[in-house]
Parts: sequence; C-alpha cells; structure tokens
Amino acid sequence: MNVLTIQHLSKSFGRQKIINDLNMSVPEGSVFGFIGQNGAGKTTTMKMVLGLLKPDHGEIRVCNESVCFGQTKTNQYIGYLPDVPEFYNYMTPMQYLRLCGEVIAIPKSEIEKRSKELLSLVGLSGAAKQIGGFSRGMKQRLGIAQALLTQPKLLICDEPTSALDPVGRKEILDILRKISGTTTVLFSTHILSDVERICDRAAFLNEGKISVCGTLAEIKTLHGHDSLLLEFSADKDLQLFKKQKSIEPLLLHSEENNRELILHSRDMESVQKSLFGVLAETGICPIKIELMEPSLESLFLEVVK
Repeated sequence: MNVLTIQHLSKSFGRQKIINDLNMSVPEGSVFGFIGQNGAGKTTTMKMVLGLLKPDHGEIRVCNESVCFGQTKTNQYIGYLPDVPEFYNYMTPMQYLRLCGEVIAIPKSEIEKRSKELLSLVGLSGAAKQIGGFSRGMKQRLGIAQALLTQPKLLICDEPTSALDPVGRKEILDILRKISGTTTVLFSTHILSDVERICDRAAFLNEGKISVCGTLAEIKTLHGHDSLLLEFSADKDLQLFKKQKSIEPLLLHSEENNRELILHSRDMESVQKSLFGVLAETGICPIKIELMEPSLESLFLEVVK
C-alpha cells in the first residue's frame, strides 16, 4: 500500500512553472528521500500534500483519501517537521507538547504518556529549561516529537538537517532511523549523504518532474557508471599502465589523483578482463583494486546536468 500517491501534479507561480506533471508514490513503511537542488520545488510539493497550497492540476492522495486545498481531513494521517520549526520559547518541552496535545484534543492521560515517550525518543527527557535556550539541533528534535504526537502514518520532514552541524545531523538521522519501523518517512533534502545513510527509496526532482525513482539499489543499477579504482605504489607503474594500448580507450572516462586511477564504464566485466590481462603482461602489481558503486552524488549530477 502507498501512504502517499501524487499523480500529474503541476504548480506555477506567475509564468514560472515550479512543478510540471509530477508523479510519485511513497510505499508504507519506507524511508523515502525526496532529493532536489535548492529551489527545485520540494517545499512547494510538500505544501500541496498538506493542503496549504492549491495545485494547478493533478491529484494527491494520502492513505487513499484525496487531499483538498484548505481542508485538513487528510492531515490527521500526517506529522510535519518544517525546516525551521517555531515554538513558544518561554515553555519547556513538556509544557509545549501538553499544549499541542490539548489543541488537537488528545486525552490528558494520553498526552502525558506520549509526551514522555517522545521526549525520551528524541533525547530530551531530561531537558527542563525553556525552549528559547535550545540549540538548533535540540529544536529540530523537539519538532520531531511534536510531529509524532498524533502517531501519524506519514512523517514529512522538510530539509531537517540542512543547517545543523555534523553532531546535530547525526542525532536527527538516528531518530528518523529509529521511527522508520512504525512510521513512513518522507525526507526532503539536498544532502545526498544523508539519503544514503537512512533511506531505502528515493526520487530525484529535476525541472519540476521526477527524473529517477526507486530503491537505492535500483537507482544505482539503472543509472550511473560502475567505477573501478586502482592505486599504484609508484608513479612509474601508473604511467606504464596508462601506456598500454588496450587501456587507452578506458582512459577516455577516467579520473586521476596522485597514484590513483578511477576507470568508469557501463561494461565493467570487459574493463576487468582488459585490466587483469595488462597487469599479467606487464607484471605491474597495484596495491589496491576496488570495484566502486556509483554514489548518489554522481547519479544526481548525471541527472541534472
């Protein structure tokens, strides 16, 4: 079952078309990376999913119910963490979650129980000071606790790690990984290493459309080049290797860094045959040979160029 389905979605602001016939599905139980450059339309798409922005065309369904602009019926299934969450700074985390629970009419006994569990989950159970004194990372963690208060089917996170230091990013990613067994996560970002770390599926948004979508394994198989890294103990070995006739065609798609050579090809089996033949003939012994998977960064650059 898909928790979120988007079909033929389009949105323009004036003459500028931001979203152009976008189609995407987020399966239940997945951690889904929604990848795009800054300004690609990720936040615009999420606002339409939340019913806060009216699409020009297309349909959005959350848990098989249509999203209608200006209505909040489908938002009962959604928890939302904006890129910069806002709070009442004079409150403590527990006071703030109690207020949120009362606003959405959760029974008082449930508010207390859920708040304690969620503050423990996000590492804020011992934080009794006012939110105004929190770091950016602590506020993001509290924002996740607030978004999970309703026990949503879908948690939407809009660039949750973009302004955090490495420690703060790790904390947020660890929390999202923890909840992935119980809540579907739609994770918008332009930080591709974060996607590789916690996501099992991803979609690349480019020019208002989904250019690539699937599991990370599928994306890496269908798009991008395999790469093979060779590291030589001496520069003379590298130069001798490069002079071999059967190697010359492979150098058209290669990178060189000091004594390392990276060969790119869609036919890695042929590359390996040529490579090992040359090594046997010349007697060159590299100190390292590594078959490299394409990174999401290289795939994304391939899509958007």
